[in-house]
Amino acid sequence: MKFASEFRDRELVSGIVEKIGDVCRHDWTLMEFCGTHTVAIFRHGLKTLLPDRLRLVSGPGCPVCVTSRADIDRILSLSDTPGSIVATYGDMMKVPGSTMNLSERRARGADIRMVYSSYDAIALAEKNPEKKVFFIGIGFETTAPSTAAAVLKAAEAGLGNFFVLALHKRTPPVVGALIEHGTSVDGFICPGHVCSIIGAKPLEPVASVWKKPCVVAGFEPSDVLQAIYMLIRQLEEGRSEVEIEYLRAVSYDGNANALAAIDRVFATTSSEWRGIGMVEDTGLMLRDEFSRLDAAPFTDRDITSRPDPAGCKCGDVLRGDLIPTQCPLFGKTCTPQNPVGPCMVSSEGSCAAYYQYAGE
Repeated sequence: MKFASEFRDRELVSGIVEKIGDVCRHDWTLMEFCGTHTVAIFRHGLKTLLPDRLRLVSGPGCPVCVTSRADIDRILSLSDTPGSIVATYGDMMKVPGSTMNLSERRARGADIRMVYSSYDAIALAEKNPEKKVFFIGIGFETTAPSTAAAVLKAAEAGLGNFFVLALHKRTPPVVGALIEHGTSVDGFICPGHVCSIIGAKPLEPVASVWKKPCVVAGFEPSDVLQAIYMLIRQLEEGRSEVEIEYLRAVSYDGNANALAAIDRVFATTSSEWRGIGMVEDTGLMLRDEFSRLDAAPFTDRDITSRPDPAGCKCGDVLRGDLIPTQCPLFGKTCTPQNPVGPCMVSSEGSCAAYYQYAGE
């Protein structure tokens, strides 16, 4: 297969759906960890093709959504630094902090700029040597290599005005945290883009320790359905393994160069996930060698962050305990135009996907 249209072929999709119906004999709940999968499932109406006994729930697979309110407040505090530029990806602009979001802070005079890559932030630092440029390093393992590359480039060039606030998150350990929390899931559809970096190997504890099968999936309709079929086969046969559906992009051991860059620049640390809390080994922090480039010392460490607004159920949605339409704010006071919680902000957020595609 060479083209996206081949993964949307009606005959191919119908054949996989038929196979799922043939093997699915019991009630199962599967979690698509990744927000991109959530969007694909709704955009292509995949839920309507599946047996009634098969339930899909969305997980915490949107790095914007799981960024804690405290971390948003830390980013906002950077914008208060005199002579500073905050460089961030666009989907962070409307994530609510305790008092405002980045878009509102920019409207009040802060120099906050949207960038498309970490190297764009490097360019800002080079063009504005009199200013401190704070790049917000956010995302799962998918974007961590690009942040690492920017750190290495800035260090090599001796840039004295470029800093990184490392907010990247590691995904495999949080799957275990969800299981320990008690989230009722029988198997996981795992993110293909993350695993194109880290490989399938880091998911092995999910299958071996917690006995939950995992299938790494691509993002076209046939990818998602084939991953569901592979999971159902495992469950019906009493197996718990890590399998790769997305073989055209993912290997078992991952991308050696990308992993080497991450390991060169970052050390593992604990990280706070919205709706889940602090989870060990899910964060990345700059190694001591690159501490000069760390933006964390410039943040306000005395911030007391407010809890999520009354009625907001983003935490429950991110854990898979609720679907978005069960939140009392969904589609009423919380919409993509006026998001109360982060799950409605990002295009990959569960609430935004439900709002746009589910017709509810």
